[in-house]
Amino acid sequence: MTPYDYAVLAFYFVFMLVISWVFRRFITNVSDYFRSGGQVLWWMAGGSAFMVSFSAWTFTGAASRAYADGWPIMVIYLGNALGFFINAAYFGPKMRQLRVDTSLEAVRQRFGRASEQTFTWIIVPLQMLTAGIWLYGLGVFFSAAFNIDVGLTIIVTGASVLFISLVGGSWAVVASDFIQVLILMPVTVVATFLAIAHIGGWTVMVAKLSATSLNLSKVFTDDFLLFWCVAIVFKQFLSNNNINDASRFLCVRDSHHARKAAILGGVLFLAGIFIWFLPPMIASVTHPDLSAAFPNLKEPGEASFFAIAQATFPVGMMGLLVSGIFAATMSSMDSGLNKNAGVFIKSFYQPIINPAATERQLLKAGKITTVVLGLTVIAIAHFYSTLKNLTLFELMVKFQVLVSLPYVVPLVLGLIIKRTPGWTGWSSVVVCFIVSFLTDRYLDIGWAVRKFGVIDGTTNWERQNWEQGIGVFTISAAGLAWFLFARLFYKNESPAQKAAIEQFCHNLVTPVEYTKEEAAAATDDKQSWLIGWLCLPYGAAVTLMAFIPNPLFGRLAFIFCGGVVMLIGWLLVKQARRPAGA
Repeated sequence: MTPYDYAVLAFYFVFMLVISWVFRRFITNVSDYFRSGGQVLWWMAGGSAFMVSFSAWTFTGAASRAYADGWPIMVIYLGNALGFFINAAYFGPKMRQLRVDTSLEAVRQRFGRASEQTFTWIIVPLQMLTAGIWLYGLGVFFSAAFNIDVGLTIIVTGASVLFISLVGGSWAVVASDFIQVLILMPVTVVATFLAIAHIGGWTVMVAKLSATSLNLSKVFTDDFLLFWCVAIVFKQFLSNNNINDASRFLCVRDSHHARKAAILGGVLFLAGIFIWFLPPMIASVTHPDLSAAFPNLKEPGEASFFAIAQATFPVGMMGLLVSGIFAATMSSMDSGLNKNAGVFIKSFYQPIINPAATERQLLKAGKITTVVLGLTVIAIAHFYSTLKNLTLFELMVKFQVLVSLPYVVPLVLGLIIKRTPGWTGWSSVVVCFIVSFLTDRYLDIGWAVRKFGVIDGTTNWERQNWEQGIGVFTISAAGLAWFLFARLFYKNESPAQKAAIEQFCHNLVTPVEYTKEEAAAATDDKQSWLIGWLCLPYGAAVTLMAFIPNPLFGRLAFIFCGGVVMLIGWLLVKQARRPAGA
């Protein structure tokens, strides 16, 4: 890292703080703070939905699998893309049509008050644990970039994320997410292009990686790899199409905008499959011994993306990459903090602690909750950094399968199998957690070897392939079986809960009429105008970095990255009418 890189990073931090400060003026009530008043346009919501599903783990834990094992990691992101396209085809518009401020309010409609409280006290703590993994991944990357203690980077970056989420609420989260897409994607395109050039071009890359990282035949020779691929694509569908993740579309203007936002998210994931994972695969050839370069990391492969970028980037570009990596995690964390604070306020504080709370009291309580949750995430990430024998890749995927999936499955089935009793919600979580425990306890790799045999022994990756894959199928099957069983008892449900479920089903199929249903004045032009004018100076600053002493190729890289941001900013300003009083 050079002084230019540090200057770029400092400018980025200041710019993100400015965004949160500017968009604080959009907040007038609880709906604005937690779901942007249901006014966000598709391009901003789509960028935000994409960034929420994305973190620095992609460039650390996921990159470590690309470095060591090649293409299989791409399956997770292909699953994300397919999940978003299914969002566009069916679930996305319906999630907007739920007409609630938080996703757990929809859970109350579908499953009743008891299930709402069950999911609240499961989802909020578990998502804090997930956010801790994201922040820990960011700490690993920053530690590699700056050669400082992981714990210190966790505290500093976590505090920055907390400030942005606290000040600007959902509006600042969504706006900063969109601009972060414009920063991240061009920089990673440059990283991929330079990595390919560094290894000798496309033909040389394919020749050197075809027998290892790009060897597609391993799906038939690696034990349980095909099984894992199918399971992970299915898991990503579940993770992207459940009631809890309705929050990414609750902020959107209407059903049509929700569909277009989901399409944008899917397209971005398809593009990312190649530009995020070719560099660490190339690093497996150009940097075969990362342990010597990064002796302080428990898993040196987690620094593979940084290592290839360090070897190829022009002076100053590393600061942009680090900014993009920070953006990836910040978008996931600040959305998580804002969403979970909203869940706590709307599903516990308001109905149970203070039913008569005013809008001002709810806003204040929401901000206090955001602070508490943010500090909790920082503490959890610091705890992860003390674990000695668990890699970032295994930590994330194992957590998502064995811990998160048991509550995700009923939240998907609740959208598909609609007429089951309210108790189906909380009881299916119990069933799925029991099956998750039994799967992890008894259906391990040893059982699989005895039952199915193996080709030539099992590697660590093959062990993970089996354990993660079998967890997806047993938990999903248990949840489906329980839902089908519960349908037999729907006729005995109380009239009040039946009425709530019927209202839930009616909302799902009724398109949102924005002009009639949202009382606030439309902010379409204001959104485009503000985001456009925020993009223009940032893009100009990046373009001016072409004057940093670099070879021609390096200068062109800055012009490309800055030009993309400026072009999008100019288009947004051009299509927006100047807002009154702007």
